[in-house]
Amino acid sequence: MLRRLLVLAVTLAATFVVLGLVFAGSPTTIARGVMIDGIDVGGLHAKDALALLQQRSDAVANSPVVFTAGGRRYPIRPVELGVQPDWKDAVAAAQRQGDGFGPLRGFKRLDVQVFGADVTPPTTVLRGALGYKVSLIARDVDRHARNAAIVRRGLNVFVVPARPGRVLDRTAAERTIVRELAALGRAPEAVGLPFRLEQPRVGAASLAHTAQQARIVLSGPVRLELGPTRWIVSRSKLAHLLQLPSGGETRLRIGGPAADEWLLKLGDRVRKPAQDASFVVVGDRVHVVPARPGIRLDGVATTRALLRAALYRRPALRVVRLPVEQQQPKLTTVAAHAMHIGHLVASYTTDYGGIPNRIHNVQLVAHLIDNKLIAPGATFSFNKTTGERNAAKGFLEAPVIVNGELTTGLGGGVCQVSTTVFNAAFVAGLRITERTNHALYISHYPQGRDATVDYPDVDLEFVNDTSNWLLLRTFVGPATLTVGLYGTPTHRRVTSTTSPLVVRGAPPVQKTVDPSLRPGEVVVDDPGVPAMSTSVTRDVYTAGGKLLHHDTWYSYYRASPKIERVGPPAKKRKPKPAKQSTTATTSTTTTPSPTTIRPSG
Repeated sequence: MLRRLLVLAVTLAATFVVLGLVFAGSPTTIARGVMIDGIDVGGLHAKDALALLQQRSDAVANSPVVFTAGGRRYPIRPVELGVQPDWKDAVAAAQRQGDGFGPLRGFKRLDVQVFGADVTPPTTVLRGALGYKVSLIARDVDRHARNAAIVRRGLNVFVVPARPGRVLDRTAAERTIVRELAALGRAPEAVGLPFRLEQPRVGAASLAHTAQQARIVLSGPVRLELGPTRWIVSRSKLAHLLQLPSGGETRLRIGGPAADEWLLKLGDRVRKPAQDASFVVVGDRVHVVPARPGIRLDGVATTRALLRAALYRRPALRVVRLPVEQQQPKLTTVAAHAMHIGHLVASYTTDYGGIPNRIHNVQLVAHLIDNKLIAPGATFSFNKTTGERNAAKGFLEAPVIVNGELTTGLGGGVCQVSTTVFNAAFVAGLRITERTNHALYISHYPQGRDATVDYPDVDLEFVNDTSNWLLLRTFVGPATLTVGLYGTPTHRRVTSTTSPLVVRGAPPVQKTVDPSLRPGEVVVDDPGVPAMSTSVTRDVYTAGGKLLHHDTWYSYYRASPKIERVGPPAKKRKPKPAKQSTTATTSTTTTPSPTTIRPSG
């Protein structure tokens, strides 16, 4: 029995080996029954199969596949999207279907030959181009779901029912496009792209209650109240202010551009700006004018209150007491008293005049620096306080000094104010950190104590080096300007000495020929001013006699030219030809007239 079993086993093994060897075939060929993308490559060598597939692929690379979506046709070629199957990888996968050792390979190939095997090649594609193409198709064919909505026609409100949508399934569409473009064959008919249903989020039933609320809102006017003042919001106005739900919302609200504009106008009517505490000067004393809080409309609360009142049916309940917020002043009464501004510290007065434009500029810039508060340790800057002096602020053309010459320019007269401010700080004993003299000497300013400004480069600055606040006030009279500094008196003692004006050079002479004058005649229109210099020294002492500041300001003034008009040069007379005569000739000598110098008015 054992011998029989052994013989049977050997026989079966031999049969198995023989059968495997019969179907094993060559390891360099692809097993029969293997197909790649529908192309039979069984029995072919790998390189032959690769050449066949590449040839078939190249033949259809420019052959379009027609896709349909939403009743429209879209022909697309593989080269447009860079669709390229990896045939080398597919051939390698086909070889693996029938590889192995000897008899085992035979049985594996027998299985493939009986049951078959189809290999799909991996495919590369330009993802950006594919996504863009699909988005263009979707833009054409998508019909999105429409939510139920509330619409208004005049003062009537209706509900528009919802509608389901049908949109392109972009992910599935991309897979379909790549698969069809990568195939070596072409479908006889157009390939449909897949869609998916899109359901609305809001149905008509969910808006029925909201629509009824909207009808109540528009059923009558609403009254607004603020103290004794009343406003009426009519039905038509409510219709413009009411924002009906959209985009999946189900609630009413007051909003939108029309509501924003209405709230701004209502806020302007309601608003009462807060008034800061201020200071009033009476003689040499300063009194605090108490601050007053203001009110402003609370816009968000107003819209909520308006909608809440409009949802009442009874007219007596459709009333809104406007919600307002108290607006606190920036400078409170308590803070103003804490500044300890109560007395005059120092003041200075200058006289001014000139053409109306100059007087206007003096008054205007004095107003810009008036009521300026200067904290302890802070620096007062004339330019930063006034800003640019331009026509937009109302400055006019008036005489100014430009590059050392008197001319006409915008803002003439501003230096009258800066000079007065400088002298007020000078007599107050404050530390002055920036000051520039005029280019020309101006006799009606204190000698050596003038101060010019030119925005933004030339400034006047001083420091409040006291321990309390200072208030700068300006008082403009018909012909005088006074600048006062108020705060807590420091009792500083200020002494100063002014050096004499020193002439540094004669004025240059500018001559012009005036044909109306006689030859040699000279008329002086302007005697000019020589170049000069001076200096001012100031010593500031504390109440206890300690020297606090020792400053010297040097001023150098350019010369102003002497303006002269002169007569034209005398014409030379031509000698007359001599006459032949026996009569003796008599010579006549002409004496020139003396030079006349007439000063011009």
